[in-house]
Amino acid sequence: MGLTSNLVLALAIIAGVLLFAATVWFWPRLSGRTFRAYTGRIALLLATQLALFSAVGLAANKSFLFYGSWADLFGQETTMGKVVDHSMSSKDIKVVDKQKLDVPGGGRPAVGGQILKVSIAGEKSKITSPGYVWLPPEYFQPQHAKANFPAGIVLTGYPGTAENLIKGLNYPMTAYKQAKAGKMKPMILVMLRPTVAPPRDTECVDVPGGPQTETFFAQDLPQAIQSTFRVGKKAENMAFIGNSTGGYCALKIAAHHPKTFGTAVGLSAYYEAPNDPTTGDLFHGDAKLKDRADVLKSLAAKPPTGTSFLVTSSEKGEPNLGDTRKFIKGVKGPDRVSSIILDSGGHNFNTWRREIPPMMVWLSGRVQA
Repeated sequence: MGLTSNLVLALAIIAGVLLFAATVWFWPRLSGRTFRAYTGRIALLLATQLALFSAVGLAANKSFLFYGSWADLFGQETTMGKVVDHSMSSKDIKVVDKQKLDVPGGGRPAVGGQILKVSIAGEKSKITSPGYVWLPPEYFQPQHAKANFPAGIVLTGYPGTAENLIKGLNYPMTAYKQAKAGKMKPMILVMLRPTVAPPRDTECVDVPGGPQTETFFAQDLPQAIQSTFRVGKKAENMAFIGNSTGGYCALKIAAHHPKTFGTAVGLSAYYEAPNDPTTGDLFHGDAKLKDRADVLKSLAAKPPTGTSFLVTSSEKGEPNLGDTRKFIKGVKGPDRVSSIILDSGGHNFNTWRREIPPMMVWLSGRVQA
C-alpha cells in the first residue's frame, strides 16, 4: 500500500475513530490509581493521538505530495538514477526515463502520449535541473511526423517538486483529456520546479555572484526545448505557466522576454520577490535589480508586443487579490489579459485543480504550433 494511496488514508482515519471510541469505552475501567490503570490510559491516549496525527499527515501529504513513497518519507530512497540513451536526447536535454499515461492503450506513445523524465543543462547559466516533458499522442503519429507543436513551460511553487505537476495537478492527464475532447490543441509541456539551486529559493532572479536562474528559464530552457523537440522559435509558439512562486516567475519572465514567450499564466501568483531566510540576499543592495523583480513595475516597463496574460485569484482565501486587480488594470494594448476569479479558494492544490482545465483551453487559443 503506497504512502499516497486512498486505502492507507482510509485505514488511518478508521484507526483514529476506533481508538477514540476505545478510549471513551475503556476510560472508566482505567480510572484507578494502579500502575496498570496509568499505563492503560497513557497507551490509549498515545495510540489515539498517533492515529489522528497520522491521518492528518497522510491527508496533507496526499494533497501536497511532500513525499512520494514510504522509502522517501523515511530517507531510505537511495536508488541511483539510471541514464538511458534515447533518440530524443540532445546536448541540452538528456532523457533518463520514460513513463506512460494511465489511459487505455497508454503503453503505445501514439495512443497515450509519453512522459519523459529529463535532465536539462543550461548552456549560459551553467545550471542543470531535473524535470519532466509531456509529449502528446499526436507527436508520435505518422500524420503529424513533420508538424511543430506549441510548448508550455510549467513551474510548481516553492519548494515543490516537478512530480507534483504530474501527480498532484494532473497536467499531462488534463492536457490529454482536453485534447481528446477537442477542447484544446495538442501541446508539449515541460514541467519543472523553480528551485534550480536547492535548497535556495532564487525567485527566478539572476543573483549577483550567484545562480543565474532567470537566464536558465528565459534563455537556456527555451533553446533546449526548441533544439530537442518539434517546437517553433517564435513567441507565439511558447507559453510560461506556473502556480504560486511558479506563477510569479511566469508573469515576470514573460514581461521581461516578450520575444520568447507570447503567453503567460500566473495561478495564485504573487507580484514581488520575498526577502526571507529561504531567498537570502537576492539583489545585493541593487535597487534596479529589485525593481526588475517586481512584476507590476516590469509590466509597466514592458514594450507593447501583444503578449497574452492570464491571472487567477479568489474573492475569499487568496492573499493576492488586490495585486491581481492592479495587474489586470496595468495591462495595456496590444497586450491582452484574462482572469479566473473564484468566489472562494485557498492557496492550494484543490484551487489550482479547479483552474487548470479552463486555463488549458484558454491557453490553446493563444499559443500556436
